[in-house]
Amino acid sequence: MALLPLTALFRGDILELLIPVDDADTVEQVGRQVAHHVVGHRVARRDAPLRVRHDGQILAPEAVIGTLGVKPLDHIEVSYGD
Repeated sequence: MALLPLTALFRGDILELLIPVDDADTVEQVGRQVAHHVVGHRVARRDAPLRVRHDGQILAPEAVIGTLGVKPLDHIEVSYGD
């Protein structure tokens, strides 16, 4: 378990975020951490699952972020997956 700082953008938001996550967190947990700072503030809450994209690929929600080749300060994009 180690700190993994990521840059993140929630689709529809205007601010890039620096989000410290644990490399043992699941992709779903990482998406929720990003959404915590945005949804209900600058982006409307929706009843849809969150999706996390890294290097153009949607990451599996159950995957552990630290096992996917995501490196410190890599960029992720979080969005609602309809």
